[in-house]
This record gives sequence, C-alpha cells and structure tokens, in this order.
Amino acid sequence: MTIRHPELTLRPLRAEEWETWYSTLDVAFGGGGEAPAERALWHELTEVERSLAICEGERIVGGGSAFSFRLVVPGGAVVPAAGVTMVGVLPTHRRRGALTAMMRRLLADVRAAGESLAVLTASEPAIYGRFGYGQGTRKAVVSMLRGRVKVHTPERRGGLVLRLADPTAELARCEELYARLATRRPGTLLRQPGWEKLPVLDAPESRSGFSPLQSVLAEDPETGELLGYARYAVKDDWNERGAAGVVRVRAVQAEQPWVYARLWEFLLDLDLTERVEAFNLPADDPLLHLVSDVRHLTPRMMDAMFVRLVDLPKALGARGWAQPVDAVLEVTDAFCPWNAGRWRLTAAPGKPATCVPTDEPADLALDVRELGSAYLGGTSLTALAAAGLVHELRPGVLEPVSAAFRSGLEPWLPHGF
Repeated sequence: MTIRHPELTLRPLRAEEWETWYSTLDVAFGGGGEAPAERALWHELTEVERSLAICEGERIVGGGSAFSFRLVVPGGAVVPAAGVTMVGVLPTHRRRGALTAMMRRLLADVRAAGESLAVLTASEPAIYGRFGYGQGTRKAVVSMLRGRVKVHTPERRGGLVLRLADPTAELARCEELYARLATRRPGTLLRQPGWEKLPVLDAPESRSGFSPLQSVLAEDPETGELLGYARYAVKDDWNERGAAGVVRVRAVQAEQPWVYARLWEFLLDLDLTERVEAFNLPADDPLLHLVSDVRHLTPRMMDAMFVRLVDLPKALGARGWAQPVDAVLEVTDAFCPWNAGRWRLTAAPGKPATCVPTDEPADLALDVRELGSAYLGGTSLTALAAAGLVHELRPGVLEPVSAAFRSGLEPWLPHGF
C-alpha cells in the first residue's frame, strides 16, 4: 500500500524491533507509559507476523497490528476475526496518508488470511467510520451508592459458599466458567492461550490507589463446584462523614441468576465502602433488573467494539438469524470494493444463510459501516434507518430484515485489546 508522502514507507515489523515500535506507539498515544508487567504481557501477546511499521527511512514513526481472535456471533457460532490494535502515528507524521494506507493493508491482510471480520476498540470513534467500522457493541458504566441499592435475589437452587481466593491461583477454574458462558453472548472473545492473563493483570504501578486485585468465589458447599466469581479492588478513603471507600468491579460471572445476584450483594456490602463502580457491563446486564431502585444505579452507555465486514457474504453466512429473511441489500464500501454491490441474503433460524451477488432490484441500501453496527445484533437497522443511514427501497421490508439481525442478548466485549 502506497503512502502519498514518499518519505514514508509501510513494511512488516521485525521481531527485534518490537521495543522501539511499541515505545513509538506509546508516544503516539500520549507517552504515558505502562507498567513493566503490562508491557511484558503485550509483548507476549503481539503477533509480530501480523504487525506493520510505518517508517521514515529506517526510523519507525507509527504502526499497527492484529490479533487472531475467535469471536462469538449471533446463534452461538464462533468465527475467526482480526482484532486490529496498536494503531498509531507520531504527531509529527500525521495527515500524510500513513494511517489510511496502513488500514488498507491491514484489511487486505485480513482478507488474505481468510477472516471475514475485523474488530477494534477506538481511542477516537470518529476515526474508524471512514474505514467501514460500525459500532457493534456497547458497555454500561455503572456507579452505585452502598446502602441506597439492594439486590433482589432470585429463588435459590441450592447451597452456596463465598470464599476469598487468590485471583491467579484460581484462574484456571474461573476460565473454565468463562468459556462455558462465552458462547451465550455475541461479541464475546474466546480467550486464546496467553489471553487468560489479561483479566488478572494487576501491576502495582497502575492501581491508582486501589488495593491489589481480589477475588471471591461462589462454590457449591457439597461438591466444591465453582458456580461464579467476582474480581474487584478497593480504594480506602475517608471524609467528614466517615468511611468512603470505593469498590471497583473488574468482573462478575455466574451461570445461575441467583448466584450472580448473590455476588453483587456481596460487592454492595463490603465494610468501609461507600460506592461501587463497574466500567464494563453488558448493556442489558441482569444487574439493571436486580437492583431495588434503578435510579440509584446511574448507568451510562458507551461504545465498546467496532465491527468491520471484510468478506461480506462469508460473514453474513456465518451468523445465526432470529427469523426468516429473503432480501436484496445494496451495499456501498469505498474501502473494500469487493464488498460493494447488490447481495441477495436468504436465511432462516437454524439453517445456513446464503449471500450471493444479484442483479435483482434492491430492497435496502446501506453502507458496510451500518452492516458492521447491526452484525452482532445489538443495533437495529430500523434505528439506523431513523437516523437516515439505512434506506428502505421496497416498502415493508425494513422491519422484518431488522428483526432477523437482532440477537436475544446484547452483544458485549468482556475486555479490551
């Protein structure tokens, strides 16, 4: 891919250049630096063979990379997806076409690898829409005052014991539970080897006054089976009224509603604390329905993962469908022109979908970005149409096609990358 400024070149990263490359990207993101443990983990996880360097002569001035993910899509299928990451250019070398050239190269590499999807989290969401990425998942950021919110506990289905445990020592058991739950919700990543370390990464330099990471396990008292877990940290604080500590929740996982509720009940009743914060919950998290007064929950919705269809027919053929659909989509895609054109989508619940080129009249017209937003089932085509981003060309077709795209649970990305 050619950069419009000839002094800049784009090439594969060499393994021995990782430290220089990563330090350059750190400067591109503000130069805050990372704790040695965090840096070491990203070094371990980086796929050098999927990484690019933007250079001025031999000097690295930017770069980008991709992770080889396994992504859960509606219907419970798991598909390969490229997790585009570490995208940055030094502030002295922006506005020269380097980012555009690199994004084209990354998507071409994704297609060559046979992956139908690329996903990313955005430092600035406005940047990536022009490359065909649509907001595919949201997250709820929640803050609750202890004592003002009670948790309704559904009917118990057995005994339960809560036990404090070392997060790392119990990691394997918790990962088994995570894997069982993962395919229930679109947007979830099946963690590949090495990625299980990310949820328990706990560098002292990055705690911002909070305690070391803590973990509470919910176990069956008779069998010892792990039924759920929560990870959290506590910040000690005091004011004129007394204790005002903060509980920062990293994760809460459980298969049964009553176990999930019991873990939140525990988190909302820790001594010497005043507030509980969670920065990444599903947009439809059960907690929103378990609390006694949602007005004291103060949830805020934020963007999370952005989705890009790289091989449109393959991507649409891989996911499940909520109801039958037979429609012609007219898709624009300025960045990956092989996706552009009219596609006849035929699908039904429990059956493989087909998506083939056609000359038939179009029923809906939309950009690939809007397909990315709707792909995991969290954003409706009808909502996008109300914003003028999807156009109904045959009356009556929009609502059934939109309903077919939806998923039972809101898609959710459990952690960044």
